[in-house]
Amino acid sequence: MDYALDSIFDPDKKRWSVSIVGEVDIFNSADMKKSLTELINQKNTDMVLDCKYLDYIDSTALGALVGVLKHVKSYGGSIYLRNVKPSLSKLFKITNLDKVFLMEGEDDNGSK
Repeated sequence: MDYALDSIFDPDKKRWSVSIVGEVDIFNSADMKKSLTELINQKNTDMVLDCKYLDYIDSTALGALVGVLKHVKSYGGSIYLRNVKPSLSKLFKITNLDKVFLMEGEDDNGSK
């Protein structure tokens, strides 16, 4: 399965809202990184990644997200991960990436 990004800039909140759909892996993670980087190059703001329909990510996708985060942090911004499924939330916790990304609504167990 492939992935898709749907992005919109919210001028009121001054941030990108991006929905990630499908699976991001070694075959398409570089493309995802390029697409997200192009957005933040247009406007250096925070980014909210809605992962509600993200089914799978592998280590290359995590690396791509970290690369985008470094770029966002270079101008003082943040990346928020929203609606992360429990299985993916576990991956972020195991890799301690839940400490560098701002996680919101990450699972159905009443956790943050």
